[in-house]
Parts: sequence; C-alpha cells; structure tokens
Amino acid sequence: MTEAVFWMIISLFDWSHEGDDEAVIEPAIVALSQKSDNEILQFEEILAEKLFALDTLAHAKQIGEEAYVNDNEYFSPDWFLYSRCVVVVNGKELYDEVLKNPSSFPKNLEFESLLSIGPAAYERKTGKEYNHTTKLSYETYSNKTGWQ
Repeated sequence: MTEAVFWMIISLFDWSHEGDDEAVIEPAIVALSQKSDNEILQFEEILAEKLFALDTLAHAKQIGEEAYVNDNEYFSPDWFLYSRCVVVVNGKELYDEVLKNPSSFPKNLEFESLLSIGPAAYERKTGKEYNHTTKLSYETYSNKTGWQ
C-alpha cells in the first residue's frame, strides 16, 4: 500500500450521506476490502502514522472548544483522537497544512468512524476478527516528543 493509494481510499468517502457515518465510509470499506490482507494492514499502519504525527500539544491546543488548556483543565483524549481523524478524512492537502500549521486545525469536529475502516474491510474480506496492533499507537499522548 502506497501513500497515494491510502489517500485515494480516503477520497472515496461519500459525503452526500453526511450524518450517516456508516454510509459515508462504505465506499472506502468496499475498496479496501478488495485489497490483499497485507495491504489492509498497511492501510492501518499509514493511518496510525498520520494520527500519531498529529498527536502533539500544539495541535491539541487548536481543536476548538475542547482544546487542551493546561494540566489543570479537563481535556478529552478521545475527543482529540476523533478530531485528528477529521484532519485525515479531509485529505492529503489539509493534512499536510495542519501538520505544518496547527492553527489551521478544523474546529469542533470529530470523525471517529475513520478508525473502523481497516477493521471492517479486513473482517469483510477474511471473515476473521481483526486483531492487528499497529507499530505506532494513535492514542492521545502516545507521541511523547509531540507533548514535550
């Protein structure tokens, strides 16, 4: 799986079904499920790398109302993860811009459903439960350097 194929699969989201996340992501699941098992796992590795790279204090401060303020204020690690998903689902151009310029992070949005594409495609293709662990964790605070 190349980065170009990764971004092509992301571009297949059908936003005419906005509000029905399952329908939005279905074309991407269909396309990914037609790839090899290994390519599906590589898709997940690329996704994890993209989300990991956005897991920084600078980005966490830019997500809108739920932004990180300081260690004494409530901050939702889950909301930050789902906010980072928004950056990826909006494509390579926005991703590259937000990576360089955290202030361009989309505000007050989430797209948790991005996290289900690889597992759904794998299970659809193989009939087996998805249990792959990516090399990098995309969970909030995993990028230790990004939070220093």
